Amino acid sequence: MRFRATVESVSVFYKITQSVEKLQKRFILKFTPEHLHIICNHEANEGGTQVWSLIKVESIFTDYRIQSNSDNEITMALSSEALLAALRSPTASSVSSSSYQAEDIVMKLAKKNDRAVLRFDIIATTAVGRRAKVSHDVVVDVLKPHEVAKLSEPLCPDPNTHILLPPLHKIRTIVEKLRPMSDILAFRANNNGTLQLAIRTETANVQTEWKNLTNPKLNDDEPPPEEEIDMDKIFTVHVSIRSFLKFLNCHVISKTTIACICENHCLMLYVYIGGHADVGGVLTFYIPAIIDGD
Repeated sequence: MRFRATVESVSVFYKITQSVEKLQKRFILKFTPEHLHIICNHEANEGGTQVWSLIKVESIFTDYRIQSNSDNEITMALSSEALLAALRSPTASSVSSSSYQAEDIVMKLAKKNDRAVLRFDIIATTAVGRRAKVSHDVVVDVLKPHEVAKLSEPLCPDPNTHILLPPLHKIRTIVEKLRPMSDILAFRANNNGTLQLAIRTETANVQTEWKNLTNPKLNDDEPPPEEEIDMDKIFTVHVSIRSFLKFLNCHVISKTTIACICENHCLMLYVYIGGHADVGGVLTFYIPAIIDGD
């Protein structure tokens, strides 16, 4: 089993990890010849939110080499906090002086004291031209094939509607103000560009609304509906406001985010990495519905 890659886009890798670290302190990385998958699906995950991501290798890595007896795939569980610390080190903690400049960050699977580690070798140059090497090890548990086989993405019904969200940092500002008033958020949208975020308590009824948003097609081959639909019909899913706030950490990486409502089931959120012309990957969040939200 061999794995080695140069981390070309450290900031992208860091922001993706930062987006899911608040959700779960231990997650799964699955490396395949063409993609990196970041998975959060632990049963102990607060709120039951899951993340299944598919990121193109070339969006983050160069000189990417992987070899294993499992179709050249390697899956590992590790601390999200430890990975963040390792990705932070090329510009801060390990190379501690501003007189150093990181040139290459090589990530590889290695062993240390009989434990598997994901090792980050940072090659840096000092202000006087000397080269220095700093290593940062992240302990990992390499999953066995039968453990990988148990990983399964949630099955969801066809969404009632999907809508392109406003910038996530603007939504975050609003939801942070709603958080002290309620534990449950009503997420509403229709097929005519309307989005509503609302909370209702015994003492307050607060709603924020956006108009003229886009209802994109997720699948260009999607057949037209057999029956005429009411474009103005509002669909609703109630979710944990705490879980939704954790999702909104994606504002650091998101340029395009599409929300899909599956009434009485879940809220699905697709966070696209990169621009429309060159999508580098997508993070898919599944936030379960709270059925007795009203």
